[in-house]
Amino acid sequence: MAELTVYNRSGEDVGSYQIDPADVAPRINKQLLHDAVVMYQANQRLGSAKTKTRSEVAGSNKKLYRQKGTGNARAGSRRSGVRRGGGHIHAIRPRDYSYRLPRKALQLATRMAIASKIRDDEIVVIDDFALDRPHTQEMSLILKALGLSGTSTLVATEKHDNHVYLSGRNISQITISAIGDLNALLVLKPQKMLVTKAALDAIQKKAEEAKSQKSE
Repeated sequence: MAELTVYNRSGEDVGSYQIDPADVAPRINKQLLHDAVVMYQANQRLGSAKTKTRSEVAGSNKKLYRQKGTGNARAGSRRSGVRRGGGHIHAIRPRDYSYRLPRKALQLATRMAIASKIRDDEIVVIDDFALDRPHTQEMSLILKALGLSGTSTLVATEKHDNHVYLSGRNISQITISAIGDLNALLVLKPQKMLVTKAALDAIQKKAEEAKSQKSE
């Protein structure tokens, strides 16, 4: 059982939060986490790289010189792949790198990533942001008070909070996401994870629902 300190916007200790990482994910499967992260990274690849074949480069198809009698090796078009400016022999073509793992495996990987943050003491809990309007400077002051200034941080809220999102989207190394949009890569990539109490409640509720579905 982990006891997390709950802070307010000024960085003051205002309570504690009890959570057992084993309730979020019974164990950490590094292979599953690796597979999930590689999948998300592969899905981000554009796959738009392309080089030209000899049929696509500019130039004449005329034979450079006659076949015999010149003393040179026989040669065809200047567009040949063995010549400077010619096409690539094994040209790179656009391709789709994306693929999908099973949905339940990805959901489990996300819970494992969150559990690993809790076990490694890389999670910070705030009672509430309570932003009545978007304000980047105010968000920066909150992060500074929590000791997260200059640290890559995932800010997780229970639901999409437009004020929090607009306040933090321009801050360097800060990623903002609702709990329902989290994935293993998003959780593991930053050094710290800043969550609200409501978001932690939602994480525990999702874990309990997954456990009950598994037992049925």
